[in-house]
This record gives sequence, structure tokens and C-alpha cells, in this order.
Amino acid sequence: MTIRTWIKTLACAAIVASATSAGAQETIRLRIASGHPPANTYVNLMQNFFVPEVTKRVAAKTKYKVEFVEGYGGAMVKVADTLEGVQSGIIDIGGFCFCFEPSNLPLHAFQVMLPFGTMDPETSLKVARAVYDKVPYMSKVFEDKFRQKLIALIADNGYNLGTNFEWNSVSDIKGQKIAGAGLNLKWLEFAGATPVQSSLPDAYTSMQTGVYNGWIMFPSAWVNFKLYEVGKHYTEIGFGAITWHGLTVNAARWNRLPKEVQDVILEVAKEYEAKTGSVNKENYPKQIGELKKHGVNVKAVPDKVKQDWANSLAKWPAEKAKELDAAGLPGSQVLDIALKAAEDNGHKWPLRYNLK
Repeated sequence: MTIRTWIKTLACAAIVASATSAGAQETIRLRIASGHPPANTYVNLMQNFFVPEVTKRVAAKTKYKVEFVEGYGGAMVKVADTLEGVQSGIIDIGGFCFCFEPSNLPLHAFQVMLPFGTMDPETSLKVARAVYDKVPYMSKVFEDKFRQKLIALIADNGYNLGTNFEWNSVSDIKGQKIAGAGLNLKWLEFAGATPVQSSLPDAYTSMQTGVYNGWIMFPSAWVNFKLYEVGKHYTEIGFGAITWHGLTVNAARWNRLPKEVQDVILEVAKEYEAKTGSVNKENYPKQIGELKKHGVNVKAVPDKVKQDWANSLAKWPAEKAKELDAAGLPGSQVLDIALKAAEDNGHKWPLRYNLK
């Protein structure tokens, strides 16, 4: 081989290597996960709205291509490990309930501290947004302490009480083992029930084997996890639609993303947030109808029952506010904003909590 031929060969190899490298740089791979399965509405929307929309829009609007590696239902992270999974970089984007982080995110369950709030998930999002927009700590804590960025809030459907026994008054609940997640266990405790911490992946077997006899749960889960097979009673008590899930992205990974890709992700995340409200709202009556088709005894309790339950919790919001304030968190401020925001959006509390 002559020197000239050798130089040409090297030059061609360099061009090919450069093109391959450039091509590799055009593809961005992101790992997205949740401990919950797609049977959960918010995970279904991660899989069927957020991922395909980001993929499509990045390809259409930028010179980059995004490829997602998806892991739901605990394939990459468990329900209680998602915050840490995003923080450590095991996954890039995670969807999870703040209910599983009572020590790390004690204030982010603030709507749970005001039971019997709005049952409209779209209104719940508005209430939550009023708080997050007025209290910078609520978003900044993810960046300051957990090396991630909150890109969307996630609304749940309205919480009611599903059981394997019929009940008609608060006194019927006393002594019964009822499951919940995190802070909503207090709703049970004050009513005299025996609260049991659990998560949806365990619900069917636990109900079936008598670990507990009911769940504070929204109707979508009662349908999608087939809890109607082991719990034939679903009572519309109206604890409220709670916005206490979020979608976060690892901060280091976020900072390495091109600005135009960040913009697309934020655009889709905003729409995803809104959909968690609208889809849950749209599905609620359908899911109630499905439960009835499956032979579930679905009924609403009289206002007096709701009032009695609310009365049992009357002092709790003020206690929580003071406890959070004492820990250096803006507890009273957040609960006060949430109370007023709910009222500004047309909600009437069965009991107007006094935070003083």
C-alpha cells in the first residue's frame, strides 16, 4: 500500500467514524419507569401518551431522535423506590406517588391533610397548581435535595372506600382492618378503623386472604386490579381526588439534554398533567358503571355519614400544619392556600377546617 493510498484509507475511516459518532449523538435514550403497572391511569398515560408524544415531537421538531426504554410494574423500580431511582440515575424519568415518601416529602401529601375535598380530579389539579405556583419550596425540594426536576403533577381519581363487607355508618368501620397508603391511613385511624399500609400490587391477594377487609381507593383501581372479585361493596364516601403523584427527571440527565428536546418534554409533560385530570374525570362514571356490571354493591352514603367522618378529623389539619411548621416547612401556608383554592373553584367542605 502506498503512502497516498494509506492516507486516503485513514481519511475515509475517519469520515465513517465521524458519521457514526454523529449519528449516535442524534439518538437520545431515556429510561422511564414506575413501580405501578399500566393498569394505573397515570402509568397508562405515561406509556400511551407521554412516551409516544415525546418521541414523535422530538423527531418532528428537532434534529434528534428519542428512544425510550420503559419499565413499569416494578420492572426497574418498586413503588417506594422511584424517587431514589431517579435520584441515583438508575432511571431517567419516574412516575410515582409522594405517599410512599412520608419522610422525604412530608408536605407533598397536603391534599390528604384536608379530607373530603373536591372529587373532581381537574379541580384537584387546579388546587395543587395554586399551591405549587405560590410556594417555590414544593418544586425546588426535588432539585435541592433529590437531584431531579419535577416536570408534571399527577391527579388521581376520587377516593372512596371499597370493602368486602357492607357498612352504613362510621361506627360500622370501627375495628375493621382497612388498607391505605401513607397519610390517608389517618382517615381510618380517626374513624376507629385499624389502618394497614399497603400498595396496589398487593391488594388482591391481601383482600383475598384477609390481611385487610377494604381499601381507601378510587374506582379505576377497583376495576383494573379486579378488586371487585374480592370486595363486593364500593361506597362513594367522597374523600376527595388527590394530586399527590408526580413525574420527575434526573437533574444531571436533564442538564445534558439539548434545549430543544427539553422544550418538547416540558410541552408534553404539561399536556400529560392535564390529561391525568381529564381522563380520570371522564373515566369515573364509566368505572362506577363497570363495577355495577360486575355485581358490586355501589352506593353513596348520606351527607350525615360524611359529616360524621369529617368531624372525627376536625382537629387533624391544624395539628399537621403545626407539626410541619415546627419542622421548618411551610405547612400552614400550604394548607391555607389549598383550602381557599378549593373554595375558589366551587368546592364546599362538609367541615371548614380551622388551621389556627
